[in-house]
Order: sequence, then structure tokens, then C-alpha cells
Amino acid sequence: MKNRMYDAAYIAVNATLYALVGYLTYLGIFAPAIGVVRFWPSVAIPALFSFLFGPLVGGVGAAIGIFISDMLIHGNALLSITVGVPANFIAFYLLGLLSRMESKKSLFYSTSLQLIPILGTIALYYTEKLDRMIVITFISVCLFSVVLSFLLSLFKPRFRSFFAASSAALIIGSAIIGIGVWAFSQFFILPTGEKSLPAIAALIWFVWTYATEIPFLLFLTPPLIAAVETALGRKDLSGR
Repeated sequence: MKNRMYDAAYIAVNATLYALVGYLTYLGIFAPAIGVVRFWPSVAIPALFSFLFGPLVGGVGAAIGIFISDMLIHGNALLSITVGVPANFIAFYLLGLLSRMESKKSLFYSTSLQLIPILGTIALYYTEKLDRMIVITFISVCLFSVVLSFLLSLFKPRFRSFFAASSAALIIGSAIIGIGVWAFSQFFILPTGEKSLPAIAALIWFVWTYATEIPFLLFLTPPLIAAVETALGRKDLSGR
């Protein structure tokens, strides 16, 4: 019972912070931007809770938090429930679950998985569906993430599984968003006013989501984890 009470409290804090920082990011307060590309650093919050307090805390908190911020940003509850909520729950649940599975191949997975969105971005470039500047930005971000996650895995072995889990979970979450937004548009009008998007839009949303979130999962979350553990006076709250 006590553990459930703690989990409920962690979920509430996770959801609140994710919704708040997400909305402030949308307003441009926490959002770094390159041209029309706006990044999404708030993903580090549910990643932090998922790693430290378990997949359920991370997944449920992310699902609730994204629903709240969606209502503040675009107000389409159906879109949030069918796309944003499941994508966030599955992604951050998997992140917490996979990061607890130690593997000798974690270093390989953490780097090789990031080649998937890079190939997707290149494909979009050759189909001329993305502006060249956006393509360069996304490929640069992903390559930067590949190199630094490889180096950090060498010097921070505790986080090797986390880096691999982040890449895998975000790929799945981004795919759900990409396919989900495209499918939603076939039946309903999106908040942007668009309807019946072409199938290639699913790949665009996948690449866009991944590239604007992966650097913060990989490089912002570990320092936050260390800061929380220090603040609570305990080392390695996750039990590793």
C-alpha cells in the first residue's frame, strides 16, 4: 500500500511537471529553435521518472501530462487520447522497462538504432518532402546524438542501457505519432486545419518527433537523474 501511495505521488508530480514544462515549451520559454524547427526538451521529465521510479510511473505520468498540455495547446481531446496519450505511455513505459535490462550489446543498440530516423530523413530529402535546411538540421542532430551517446556510454557505463532504451522507446513512440496523426487525418480535421494527409506525412511526423526529442532524452536526463538523487540524499534510486 505504501509503495502504491508513493507511485501515485510520483505519477502526479511527473504529470504536472510534464504538462507545465510542455506548455511553457510551446509558448517558447524552454524551446530552443532552429528556423521553423522547435525542439521539445520536456521529454526529459517523464524519462527521469521512468528511469528512477519505474516504467508505470513514467508511462502513466507522461500519458496524463501530455493530455493536459494537449488540452492547453490545441484542445482536441480525441486526437490526444488516440495518438498523444498512447504514444507517450508506451514510449516511456518501454524506456523504464528496457533501461532495467542490462545487455552487453547496449552500446551497439544505442548507436545503431539512431540510424533509422537518419535514413528516414534522407528518404524525405530525396522525395523533396522536407526543406533542405530542415533535413540538414535533423541529420545533424541525429548524428550528434549518435556520437555523443557512444562517447557517454564509454564514460558513463551506468547509463548504457538507458541510452539504448531511449532510442528504442522514442522510435516506437514517434512511429505511433506519425502513423496516428496520418490515420486521424483520414477521418477528422487536424488542429492545423488539414485533412486526408498523404501517407508520406507519417514519415515526416516520425522523423520530426524523433529528431526534436532525442538530444534531450540522451543528454539532459542523466544530469537530472544525478541531481534528483543528490537532492534526495540517496545514490542510485533506481536500484541499479
